[in-house]
Amino acid sequence: MEETGESGPDAALPFDVFSKQCVSRGTLEHITGRWGGLTLGALYEGSLRFNALRRRVDGVSEKMLSQTLHALERDGLVHREAQPTNPPRVDYELTTLGRQVAERLLGLIGLVESRMSEVLVARERYDRAHERP
Repeated sequence: MEETGESGPDAALPFDVFSKQCVSRGTLEHITGRWGGLTLGALYEGSLRFNALRRRVDGVSEKMLSQTLHALERDGLVHREAQPTNPPRVDYELTTLGRQVAERLLGLIGLVESRMSEVLVARERYDRAHERP
């Protein structure tokens, strides 16, 4: 990642996710990781409480969902709203940036789902070609 010569939070920085030093790589990993992508997709449907989100993202552990939500909140993609009630109520929703990211992810998810028959045929063809005698 190159320096621009400017400093401070308003300095224009060139981000290059292909560079191992670039901070954007971590955010991309949070978004495209198994649980990050599914969490963003689930929250695109609307605000959810933790347990409802855990049920929607089938297979995620409580620990992994908690870590995923913390990372997405830190990156500014998810907003956590804690209500001072008894018992405490915590809701999660996408920020404006989170919605923009989730829209693109859902487009990719839709493409993959709509073309899975082709993927399955390709897998079968590959497996047959690479069978061990």
